[in-house]
Amino acid sequence: MPIKVEIVSPEKVLFSRAVDMALIPGLEGDIAAMPDHAPMMLLLRGGVVELHQDGAVTDRFFVAGGFADMTETSCTILADQATALSDLSVEAAQARLAELEASYDKADKMNVPVLDLLMAKMQSARAEIEAAGGPAVQGA
Repeated sequence: MPIKVEIVSPEKVLFSRAVDMALIPGLEGDIAAMPDHAPMMLLLRGGVVELHQDGAVTDRFFVAGGFADMTETSCTILADQATALSDLSVEAAQARLAELEASYDKADKMNVPVLDLLMAKMQSARAEIEAAGGPAVQGA
C-alpha cells in the first residue's frame, strides 16, 4: 500500500503522487514517511527529500526548511523553498551563503533570535551546495 506524498512550496505544488516511502530531512534527523506511520508533524532542516518506489529512488527535491505533516496514508511537506535537485545551482547557493555569512559577521551578537535565523539559513545554504554537487562546506 503506497503513501500519498505532496511537496508544496510557496509558489506551487512540486510533487503529488503515491510512493512507497519518502525520506525526509527532519530538524532532529532524517525520518521515513511510510504507509501506516504514526501521525506526526515535524520541522524540516535544509536537505534532500528522497522519494522511493519499488526499491529505487525515483525523485529528489531540495527543501530549505519548513515542516511535514504525516498520517497513516499521506505526507504533506510544506517547504519554505523546494527545488528539484536537477535545478539547483552550486554558484547561486555559494553566493547566498557568502551573503549570509557577511550578514552574520555584521549582526549584533547580542540579538540571539537574528543570529539563530542567520545560522539556520547558512545551514540550509550549505546543504544546498552539497545537494547540488558542490564541495561539502564546513560551518560554524
